[in-house]
Amino acid sequence: MLTIMNNFKIIKNSKISKARLGVVNTEHGKVQTPFFMPDATRAVVKGLNNVDLDNLGLPALVVNTYHLYLQPGMQVVQKAKGVHEFMNWDKPLLSDSGGFQVYSLIHKNSKLGKITDKEVIFKSPLDGSLHHLTPEKSIQIQFSLKTDMIVCLDDCPPNDLNDSDMALSIERTIAWAKRCRVEYERLAKKHQRRPLLFGVIQGGTNLAMRKSCAEGLLKTSFDGYGYGARPVDVDGKFLGEVLSYTADLIPKDNLRFGLGIGLPEDIVACVKMGWDMFDCVIPTREGRHGRIFQWKNSELRITNYELRKKFYNTININNAKFKKDMSPINKDSKLLELQEYSKAYLYHLFKTNEVLGSRLASLNNLEFYLDLMEKIRQSIKLDKI
Repeated sequence: MLTIMNNFKIIKNSKISKARLGVVNTEHGKVQTPFFMPDATRAVVKGLNNVDLDNLGLPALVVNTYHLYLQPGMQVVQKAKGVHEFMNWDKPLLSDSGGFQVYSLIHKNSKLGKITDKEVIFKSPLDGSLHHLTPEKSIQIQFSLKTDMIVCLDDCPPNDLNDSDMALSIERTIAWAKRCRVEYERLAKKHQRRPLLFGVIQGGTNLAMRKSCAEGLLKTSFDGYGYGARPVDVDGKFLGEVLSYTADLIPKDNLRFGLGIGLPEDIVACVKMGWDMFDCVIPTREGRHGRIFQWKNSELRITNYELRKKFYNTININNAKFKKDMSPINKDSKLLELQEYSKAYLYHLFKTNEVLGSRLASLNNLEFYLDLMEKIRQSIKLDKI
């Protein structure tokens, strides 16, 4: 029996975990859940073109409101009639609010801006110009981008913020989400389109504050809810308990978005908690540095033990041992380039700073991630996860 909530349908719940299969309907097509979205931060997946992305079979991408607002600017995007046309992409796009980038900027250097209950004021790192970002303006920008899924502006503090300041941050996040919803409804009526709208649950590592934030957001109601802030603590430890607790706070009929969750083992763990969608820079960023993801064996086996030990390898192609390695980058790839180019050649490309090296490594890693998500979906279908 289908569970239906707006544009999201749950088609199967796992019998052995909280994992579920679903389908998201968007203006630019359907996406099967769970799914992973690479970050096309500035309307491009670095080093790759749309032929590459089509060959990979990527289902969706994430663009960044903050970066596109600053460069190329909204006049350019509006002239192109939206970011889909601008970047020549005809599949679903999600735009984040830009909040994480703005707050990261300000938390690192308070001279670059300030956060008030009304708005965020910040200086552009490009030219020093002063900008005001309100919840309403964030929604306006995202409607101008014409993306399929949009995210409310939230106050995104570091996880180690003290309790009193975190409580204020949560109050602001809830208040801003309400303002985002009001502006969303105004623009949806004006433009006759309703992209999926996500609220973001903050609260750091404090479970009570996560609950408080979720309860406040649920009073407004959104298509989906995201996990706010970094999924690791200050020491880099994965916040499994917090992520699991937060997932349980979100109604089962809503999409659950694990923002910034990107290590393969973390994605698997979060799927088992009930999270549906993920985005991260890891596969392409690691590829640009010569780190390659590889399967340990062809069948994905997911047990708690194997999650600790990892079900994949990462190799650094810059290591001298690959200088004479004539084996394919990935003999099992569906991409001819990865079947035919050798690791020795890839090593050579990185040593000579040829951009082809970054491209091939990024293709390899994105294919790995897409294979991972397909294996996860099959595992849920067969009740193996």
